[in-house]
Amino acid sequence: MNFDKKELTNEELIRIYKSILLPRLIEEKMLLFLRQGKISKWFSGIGQEAISVGATLAMEQDEWIMPLHRNLGVFTSRKMPLGKLFLQWQGSKNGYSKGRERSFHFGAREHHICGMISHLGPQLAIADGVALAYKLRKENKVALAFTGDGGTSEGDFHEALNVAAVWDLPVIFIIENNGYGLSTPVKEQYRCESLVEKAKGYGMEAVQIDGNNILTVHDTIKGVRDYCIKSQKPYLVECTTFRMRGHEEASGTKYVPKELFEEWAKKDPVSNYEMYLLQEQVLDADSVNHIRDEIKSWIDGELKHAVMEEKFVVDTEEELGDVYTPRPSVITDPPPAIGHSTPSKRFLDGIKEALQLSMQKHPNMILMGQDIAEYGGAFKITEGMVDEFGKERVRNTPLCESAIVGSALGLSLEGFKSVMEMQFADFVSVGFNQIVNNLAKIHYRWGQQADVVIRMPTGAGVGAGPFHSQSNEAWFVHTPGLKVVYPSTPMDAKGLLIAAINDPNPVMYFEHKALYRSISGPVPDDYYEIEIGKAKWVQEGNDISIITYGAGVHWSADYAAQHPEISIGILDLRTLLPLDYESIRSAVAKTGKLLLLHEDSLIGGIGGEIAAWVSEHCFEMLDAPIIRCASLDTPIPFNIELEKNFLANARLDVFIKKLLSY
Repeated sequence: MNFDKKELTNEELIRIYKSILLPRLIEEKMLLFLRQGKISKWFSGIGQEAISVGATLAMEQDEWIMPLHRNLGVFTSRKMPLGKLFLQWQGSKNGYSKGRERSFHFGAREHHICGMISHLGPQLAIADGVALAYKLRKENKVALAFTGDGGTSEGDFHEALNVAAVWDLPVIFIIENNGYGLSTPVKEQYRCESLVEKAKGYGMEAVQIDGNNILTVHDTIKGVRDYCIKSQKPYLVECTTFRMRGHEEASGTKYVPKELFEEWAKKDPVSNYEMYLLQEQVLDADSVNHIRDEIKSWIDGELKHAVMEEKFVVDTEEELGDVYTPRPSVITDPPPAIGHSTPSKRFLDGIKEALQLSMQKHPNMILMGQDIAEYGGAFKITEGMVDEFGKERVRNTPLCESAIVGSALGLSLEGFKSVMEMQFADFVSVGFNQIVNNLAKIHYRWGQQADVVIRMPTGAGVGAGPFHSQSNEAWFVHTPGLKVVYPSTPMDAKGLLIAAINDPNPVMYFEHKALYRSISGPVPDDYYEIEIGKAKWVQEGNDISIITYGAGVHWSADYAAQHPEISIGILDLRTLLPLDYESIRSAVAKTGKLLLLHEDSLIGGIGGEIAAWVSEHCFEMLDAPIIRCASLDTPIPFNIELEKNFLANARLDVFIKKLLSY
């Protein structure tokens, strides 16, 4: 192994030695603790330390890094306290995730480390978002993300690199090619000669280096970082290395040929660098022993108090309270009173005004989505905004839904707000993982907010067929950490979207396509919020109560107008997560007869959850069974007549009469 110190001083060479030795000695201790049962799981980076340490030392301390399982050297090089790291690995309440996450699935804002999720690929797009924030602020900074040879097979790898290339983002992608994805060898993972070849397809520069040579890694990443800043472009670095232990300790290494271990043992990054320093007389044997003893003593001292941690005490209220980021202030801009002079506007006008006013109020707010710039979006809601706010803030995206959601999270790490438009709510499925596993869980996992709104043009009634008409809000109501908003009127559409943008939590904002131009109503010109989580009475009634949202509000109101002989109360939920249980209880108490109406299919719809809650908490108030009226349990058909039959509205009269018969 050939080392080239370039312009590094002896002091710097020794600092690098201490930095690469530290994670090795910590790991040796952790493997002992694993056998003793003091920790329950361990992903070993032995043999790969040069990549983590060399790359981290080449970055500035306030530049974000997105590490994975085998990157202990990132955490130690960022000088995270070992005692607290050990508490994290033990699952202690005093670790970085309060016992909610294992091993390296956590981050720390103060150290600019973003915690991974087990799906690996999504980390890459978060780096895109961070790099975009740096670029927008014209800061000379770079984001860095790790992946493995196996991770390059995931769609997130393609999406993240494509977005970084198209947007010219200063981000470094490091591939740790250790020959195996768990037990799958690289020959079953890809067919190119080397993974750097993948960069060519994105118009991206790339280099393959010896990942076990820490000076090579350090020098390469320093140079690449300078290139990314100067050129404002991404770069791909493939580091060849080898995993000297199993994917994690329980999986073993029986699938690896013995001769590979013998070959790579000779390339050990720690012992080879140590030997180089001895040969160059930067260190002598006594110095090496002294450094080792000093580090071991420090490790023992750090772990001494951590091992004496008190018994874990569970606090359910704290658990529930940490799912969401608290809003820093209460709503300060309530909706103004409606008067004769209040202008009437369409549903889509309310949404457009909310976006425009929020962009004016928040200079750090970014709009992203397919065709939203000059074209104005599929439904023309953002038409003209690129002229007002510019292409940096109103950004057309490639067809990369997962990467754009991840980029939105990356922007949030750097204090930006973002609103992403899914061209159709149906397309959210290809960004599902980023939403339900990254956005939704990040605050609960390590206290990081995700200040992201995802606009979801949803619903049927326009003859768009099974892939442009789905009602998929229930997919997200089941996910703690998300908020799900679904307005039915132009005034609510504006106020709820402004509230969603001001909320530091991820909000899925559903907007019914059929209402865009068919519904009008009074909408104040003012900037105002409508509180998320509060339902609204559309009209009072004494015979039955209908709880609904979205298009169901208008179906109910139309039916009530056509049947004045029935006194119908209509409660518009407006927010599906969190639900307004107080108003739901009130609806049951008013009439004792409850009909739950939604456009979504029956099975698994929000109506089933509300019915269960009412049965459990309001049973004594009921004078009849709870009735659910929903769309058919089929995909949504294209033909207009089939679609009409599919929708819940086709059976509303039947179910209301059934409820009245009790």
